[in-house]
Formats: sequence, C-alpha cells, structure tokens
Amino acid sequence: MPDAAWTHETAGTGRFRPPPGVTLYVPVFLALLIQVPPTIIIAVFSHTRPLAAAASIALATASALVLLAARAFPGPTVAVVTALAVTAVFIPPSWGPPYISVAFAIVGAVVRRARAWALIAVGAGWLIAVGVGAAVGIDWHPLRVVGTTAVLALCFGIGEGIRRRSDRADAYRAQLAERRRTTEREERERIARELHDVLAHSLSQISVQAGMGLHLFDREPEKAREALANIRGLSATGLDEVRGVLSFLRGDERFPQTAPLTPAPQLPDLERLAAQRTGLGLTVELDDRLAGDLPPSTVQTTAYRIAQEALTNVVRHSAASTATITLQREGDDLVVTVADDGMGMQDATEGAGIRGIRERAALLDGTAQLTEGARGGTVVTARLPWNGVS
Repeated sequence: MPDAAWTHETAGTGRFRPPPGVTLYVPVFLALLIQVPPTIIIAVFSHTRPLAAAASIALATASALVLLAARAFPGPTVAVVTALAVTAVFIPPSWGPPYISVAFAIVGAVVRRARAWALIAVGAGWLIAVGVGAAVGIDWHPLRVVGTTAVLALCFGIGEGIRRRSDRADAYRAQLAERRRTTEREERERIARELHDVLAHSLSQISVQAGMGLHLFDREPEKAREALANIRGLSATGLDEVRGVLSFLRGDERFPQTAPLTPAPQLPDLERLAAQRTGLGLTVELDDRLAGDLPPSTVQTTAYRIAQEALTNVVRHSAASTATITLQREGDDLVVTVADDGMGMQDATEGAGIRGIRERAALLDGTAQLTEGARGGTVVTARLPWNGVS
C-alpha cells in the first residue's frame, strides 16, 4: 500500500479544489466578456445617446471589476454589484446583456458566509427595480419578472450547495488530520512500550550488578570482576534487543535472532487491533474464516504485522471510510487480505509500507501484492505458507 503518494491534493476529499486565483479572476473575466462587449454593440446598433451609452458601458465594466473585492469583502461586494445592476435598469436602452456579475457576487457572498448581505441587497434591489421601474414606465413582462426571480433564486441555491460541500470537505479534512495524529500517537506509545519491556529487565539487572560490584570491589575483587563481566554481557544483550526492536518496528528483519520481550501478537489479537483502528470516520471489520484453525505462532505474528502495516497505511493515506481484514485458508496457504474503499491506486508509487509488507511475507517464503479493488479502493493480499518456512 503506497504511503505519501496516496495523500490527495484536497486531503482525502476526492474532490478537485481550484487554485485561489481561478475563483477570483475567472468570474471577473467572464463578467467583463459577457457584459461589456454586448453593451457596446447594443449601444451602437440602437443609436443610444452618447451619454447614456457611456454610462451603460461604465456600469457594466464597474460591476465586473468590483468582483475583485469579493474574497476580502463578499458582503459589500454583492451590495455594490446589485446597486450598479439596478442603476443600469434605468439607463436606456431598457434591454441589454445579463448582469452575470450579480450571479457571481451572490454565489461568492453565500459561499463566504455573507448570506444576509446577499439576501438584503438583492431583495432590496429587486424591489426597487420592479417597483420604481414600473412607476417610470419600464415594461416588466410577467415572464421576465418570473424568469429573473428564478435565476436569482438559483444563484442562492448554487451558493448554498457549494458552501455545504466545502463545509463537509473541511470537516472531513479535519477528521483525517485527527485520525493521522491519533495513529501517530498510538505508534509512539507502542514504540515506548516495546522499548520499555526490552530495556527494563537489562537495566535493572545492570543496576543490581553494579551495586554489588561497588560493594565487593575492595573486599572481594574476584566477585567484583564477575559482576563487571555480567554488566558487560547484560549491556551487550540489551543493545542487541534494542536494535532488534527498532529494526522490527521499521520492518527491517536483519536481526531475526533478536525479539522483543513482550509476547508476540497473534491472529486473535487482530480483533483488538480492528477495534483500536475504528474511529474518526474509519470502520475496521474483521472477517475471520479460519473457524479456530490457526497456523504456527511465527506465521500468526507475521500475518498480524502485515495487517497492522496495511491498516496504518489505510489510516494515514487512503482517506477510506471502511477497511476489512479477511483471514482464510486456501490449501497450504494462509491468505490475509486488507481491503479499503479509499481513493485507490491513482498516481500511487510503492512506499515503505508496501515494501515492509513484502519483506515480511518473503521471510516466510510468502508473497504480498497491492491491487485495485473491484469497486475502488486498494486491496493488500498476503499469502503465507501455513506451516511457515519449510
């Protein structure tokens, strides 16, 4: 299972988030393109008076450029853009290109949590345009009123949809970050426990032998020398054990003769591992099809470590919501499968996680592979000889 390569640009949401410049400048460009050239063309072909034509072009241009302030001041921006659009209604000709800048301002205000500004500004502007316009003789056809109202309502709906989607994405990113922090904290605690168990015995014995050597140094130098020899042996053993634990935690099996003093985990411990990994939006399930039939202890420990490493990668990099550990026997093999519903193998590169899994399997003459799930996500499958290395 790949490691850092599974980290998505949007932190596991599976959605593309455009660069900030795109959301700021593209609406301005589109508003200028849709509003200004058609306004100029209409003014020319309708023989609009120069002063009115200049005012119309200026309003169309200004309403687009005001969108540059939408990110910093979304509320005032929608108010100003609406005021400019309403003003344009009363300048001949009475028809012209749609003020798409109003739509962008509404959506931007709602997304940036300035909904009240948008509702008040657009509502007041619409009432002024319809009421005053009718009073001064502007022909408001019923279909035009209904259509414009529907478009404005649609803009509010789009803004609400984008805002809610963004809120969900933010919450999910925060959840993933918390999940990673929890996993890292658990890893640190596990390493601390392993090192404590390995060092506690050796250091306590060294302390006893050192005290004895100091006590007998003058009266019985031979026994003091024996104590020093014991200290040397204990320290060497302790160092070997520490190297073994550290290499074991890194997935480096160069010290097979060394083992932690803690009991090696077995397949029944996977149920507790699944419970520990469940939480913060991830559900881990164990599908045990062995019916109580268990391989030798060394095979169980390797299978447990492979499942543990695969789940660690799921938690850190896949942005999955569900992961399933499956244990089954196929002929003379124990098959361990860890499947998730995350982002799959898009742009994936093999990292330390999958390499460690392959190395653990190879120590028992087994195999491990990473494949794409049938319905998305990633599947880690390890096949281990049931009876271990022959």
